[in-house]
Amino acid sequence: MRKTVPTDKARQGGRGTQVLVVLVAALVLAAGAWAIAELYGEATDPQTPGQAEQTEPTTPRPAG
Repeated sequence: MRKTVPTDKARQGGRGTQVLVVLVAALVLAAGAWAIAELYGEATDPQTPGQAEQTEPTTPRPAG
């Protein structure tokens, strides 16, 4: 004998916002980790673009 299951009872989960909350929280945490990594990378960078070393151009030696 076959049972007829209503469509609203056949779902595995109800309509909720728990999954959305988890996904948004994960996105926020990932963005925060990225920002911290960027700040740390900039702070430990030995040479920033504004502080580039300037070297004098080399001139070729005359032969002889």
